[in-house]
Amino acid sequence: MNILLVEDDSDLAELLCEELEGEGYQVVTVHSAEAASAQLGELLPDLVISDLRLPGRNGITLIPEVKAMNPAPAILLITAFGTVNQAVDALKAGADDFLTKPFDMDHCLLTVRRLLEHRKLKARIAGEQFHGMLGESSAMQTLFKTIRRIARADGPVLILGESGTGKELVAKAIHQESDRQKGPFLAVNCAGIPNELLESEFFGHAAGAYTGANKARLGLLREANGGTLLLDEIGEMPLALQAKLLRVLQEGTIRPVGTDKEIKVDVRIVTATHRNLEALMTEGLFREDLFFRLETFTLCVPPLRERGDDIALLTRHFLAQQQQAGKTKARQLSHTTWKELLNYSFPGNVRELQNAIERAAIYCEGEEVLPQHLPQRLRQQQYKAMENIFYHLSSDALPSLSHVQQDYVRYVLDKTQGNKAHAAEILGVTRRTLYRWLDEG
Repeated sequence: MNILLVEDDSDLAELLCEELEGEGYQVVTVHSAEAASAQLGELLPDLVISDLRLPGRNGITLIPEVKAMNPAPAILLITAFGTVNQAVDALKAGADDFLTKPFDMDHCLLTVRRLLEHRKLKARIAGEQFHGMLGESSAMQTLFKTIRRIARADGPVLILGESGTGKELVAKAIHQESDRQKGPFLAVNCAGIPNELLESEFFGHAAGAYTGANKARLGLLREANGGTLLLDEIGEMPLALQAKLLRVLQEGTIRPVGTDKEIKVDVRIVTATHRNLEALMTEGLFREDLFFRLETFTLCVPPLRERGDDIALLTRHFLAQQQQAGKTKARQLSHTTWKELLNYSFPGNVRELQNAIERAAIYCEGEEVLPQHLPQRLRQQQYKAMENIFYHLSSDALPSLSHVQQDYVRYVLDKTQGNKAHAAEILGVTRRTLYRWLDEG
């Protein structure tokens, strides 16, 4: 969670920043409303904490700017000169809460946590999705914010990610967030078009340009004029066509097959691939100059296994879809089913999860999805994982549950860079319990 702190008292700002970062939040501190305005669009915070009285503009003037953002951050105002009238004015203007100095730090942190949780809950109740993508994990929230930033520009975008992560949805989101949103969005899979038709498919052709070309064709680049063209699996594009695509990016013109006329096009090129383009360059299968042009803006879509609780969120969403479509009576997953699902690595990512839930919903005849309703490969995964960890141990050397717990706690702390608040959240315990476990270890 990102917090923008607007406070001109440097001592208080430092104290608040330290306490908030200790809770696991990412904090950016500025000292005036003017500086905060400059940061809003870049940081896209989840919460703005602002002093009411600041040099220059006061904190209330930030409220309309914050509320105009989509999604709007929560707003917490603080002041040493708090009165009932000021509090009412701030709340009427759109602030979510109001604290007066001097305030109790524990109460402040509780208020921050409550505001962020309320904002998260509102988004969930409203079924908020980001252009068809659902994700509350920090990885996905970072992706959504990056998409908004990239959408404002007009240069090429390279989307990297494993199969099934939703790269086309990311491309559509870039288009819908951009000034080109009223223009066309076209997507083509470079691996799905025969090589002999690729040039005509992209650049169009004149009537009679080759045998069978009875009518002239515009081609994808002209059809997408004023909008966005997604070139999926760009790593499969032949070298000869790569050279011509590079020219389009450099000159903004195309030459249809069978003509010598240059035609101006205005289209944003977005490319996507699950392959390693740098490895393809080493093999001479992908042009370096095209790669460096395409990577003007690069987005990496996280695999599902790195998205934490998003697996549960997406599972409930996909099951609800099946219910609403009248395809199942299933309303929930059994405890054992959840355990098996969450222990699986999902190499096929979101697409594999969606297919698994659709299958389970169809096979489930009651209201609870059981393990046998899941695909076989999901049910086998957790046992393979346990064997990988303990296969070399004899029955006499198997560790105690307490020992395994200590090892796992240390593993989680290592993965969270020692952030105890985040580690406790992942482990599903309070920080007090986590500290007790560490003392016992």
